[in-house]
Amino acid sequence: MTKLTQTRTLGSGNAALTVSAVGLGCMGMSEFYGTTDETQSTETIRRALDIGVTFLDTADMYGPYTNERLVGAAIADRRDEVQLATKFGNVRHDDGRRSINGRPEYVRKACDDSLQRLGVDHIDLYYQHRVDRSTPIEETWGALAELVTAGKVRHLGISEASAATIRAAHAVHPITALQTEWSLWTRDVEENDVLATVRELGIGFVAYSPIGRGFLSGEIRTVDDLAPDDFRRHNPRFQGENLTKNLELVDRVREIAAEKGVTATQLALAWVLAQGEDVVPIPGTKRVRYLEENAAAADVELDKEDLQRLAEAAPVGVTAGDRYPDMSPVNI
Repeated sequence: MTKLTQTRTLGSGNAALTVSAVGLGCMGMSEFYGTTDETQSTETIRRALDIGVTFLDTADMYGPYTNERLVGAAIADRRDEVQLATKFGNVRHDDGRRSINGRPEYVRKACDDSLQRLGVDHIDLYYQHRVDRSTPIEETWGALAELVTAGKVRHLGISEASAATIRAAHAVHPITALQTEWSLWTRDVEENDVLATVRELGIGFVAYSPIGRGFLSGEIRTVDDLAPDDFRRHNPRFQGENLTKNLELVDRVREIAAEKGVTATQLALAWVLAQGEDVVPIPGTKRVRYLEENAAAADVELDKEDLQRLAEAAPVGVTAGDRYPDMSPVNI
């Protein structure tokens, strides 16, 4: 395939970070989406670098803890080619419980632990994965600013935060990127002031699940198409009447994609890319063939008519069902 040469810049001024126009989400290589294969995943990461997909996204809680080790090992001899992003704050406990921690002492320890697992001396983009209601955001970001000063982290990001929280964090230290779900079937940020806020402040937007957790590919028609341990089986959008209604959206996207001679996946990614030069999608995959399909979306051009048809096919609020079974940690 043609190598991806397009780049985009997240953030502005001293907070600016240039990354590949399409990134690679590595979460599913370790859990959540059925069976995993480290050899296959390592091959996918290394192929990503070969074809110009150099913006890699992981987190300490993926695995938990195993995904950072996987990514670190895969890039060990190619660190200089990578813009490496990881996250802290979503805590997985041994007894299966989960909690959110933004306390300064935890921030410092989480960063050191991630550096060790990744086998690197710095993290290019370090995100607060979820906002801790019990810790003032100013305290969390004060600790993050110290990590930048210490050289352990180059740039800071935040994930699934409200407009007010984004403003408060940005006042402590410039935010390079907000990472939040955005796709043709998740357009909340366009109406809850989050997108407007990051653009006002010059913050980049990293769109996770830009293919709607794979749903917009058109390859998922029933829950039986998902592995028994796939977390999407418990996602409200993949269940019952919600699934039936959402399939109508997918079929409209597939129809437009067929007319353009591209896959539904590529059309979905091209739509995200068309939302602005400050937007970078990070589709996740474990397989080289999907990686290459995703990267090729950067060459898909959408004109005004295409965008209008997609706006009509997938208007804000069209999707049935919540994004998660429990939405409480989102948009705080």
